[in-house]
Amino acid sequence: MTTDPSSTIVACRICESAKITPVLDLGRQALANSLRRERADTLPTYPLIICRCDECGTIQLTETVAPEILFMDYVWVTGTSEGARDYSRVFCERLVSRCRAGPLFVIEIASNDGTFLKRFVERGDRVLGVDPAQNIAAMAERDGVRTLPEFFGLEVAKGIVERSGEADAVFARNVIPHVANANDVVAGMAHCLKADGTGAIEFHRADVILEELHYDSIYHEHLYFHSLHSIGRLLSRVGLTPFDVTTSPISGGSFVVYFSKIKRPRTPAFTAAVRAEDALGTGRPEPWQEFAQRCERHRKMLRSLVEAKKAEGKRIIGYGASARSSTMLNYCGIDSRLLDVIVDRAPLKHDAYTPGTNVLIVPPDRAFDLKPDVILLLAWNFRDEIFAQIRAEHGWRGQVIMPLPGDPTVVDFE
Repeated sequence: MTTDPSSTIVACRICESAKITPVLDLGRQALANSLRRERADTLPTYPLIICRCDECGTIQLTETVAPEILFMDYVWVTGTSEGARDYSRVFCERLVSRCRAGPLFVIEIASNDGTFLKRFVERGDRVLGVDPAQNIAAMAERDGVRTLPEFFGLEVAKGIVERSGEADAVFARNVIPHVANANDVVAGMAHCLKADGTGAIEFHRADVILEELHYDSIYHEHLYFHSLHSIGRLLSRVGLTPFDVTTSPISGGSFVVYFSKIKRPRTPAFTAAVRAEDALGTGRPEPWQEFAQRCERHRKMLRSLVEAKKAEGKRIIGYGASARSSTMLNYCGIDSRLLDVIVDRAPLKHDAYTPGTNVLIVPPDRAFDLKPDVILLLAWNFRDEIFAQIRAEHGWRGQVIMPLPGDPTVVDFE
């Protein structure tokens, strides 16, 4: 364990400008994935504040929690999500279509349980995952996905190239926003990539966060909230050039940016996406100031809605003990006094308590045995998948509170 669990930045992590302005303060919160087996156990809390760099426009957290604390023992397992498994096939097809023909050597940064690399294994490609969570890296190895249990960066990349050679494709899904020294990770990706290779970075879209009010995506693991503009700046620092973009359903709306060492023509899709961001104003300060005001309004609305249902004598459960749900529950003050339990399908989370709000996490069967009247759909970004599971497995009827996107709403579930 490090002796310095967190630190506050004094300059932008990307361009090193000292001109950083606070945007939104979500209060002091425990780490979103710090689930506890004993309710009485106390947890350290850290400031949860986003700021904006006045020079490069990057939105980022003011606080950096040591990665050893955040990621060495991790509870999110990609393969537990049917939506993620389905999308892994789409992702593979899209990346392969932008690579040279023939069997590939593919490296994934922060590969988790290897769900996405398995699609390349099925094609006959050679793969290597890199992930610091030793418990989940071991799961991937048991499933036949070669995985290096390390924090990826330039030095680790040099070792990979020495042992295994350069890669035809290197990708990082929803990890670049997690690392303080993003410049080092991207430099490592550049080092691993062949001259004619293709890279891909997937990240939660700043424009969607801004427009649809995804403040629940703000937690200590997410140090950045990137736009195409800020990702482009990051890549250009190590001689990489973005040339194409596709969308992803993950996290309620993400971009996948494709890049290369050799400059390729920008696709119409990439050009159109950059123009749309510019029109929305993701790089300007005023829309983010309005975002903070809208978040405070949303907090009051959601809390009042849940309290009103409780006052009516309704039994309320949450659905989805995700990291983003932790931010929402703590910011809105929705805790075990309002929610009986929270449902989650991941066995690693069962019989643990949510950080800060002390709600017990249980598997679906136990939750629906309580005969709830109302579900607060915390994992709202997996709405269709969860609704299908509830219909198929539980035959439940009642009301569902949809907290996001936008203002909270109530849906009658029949």
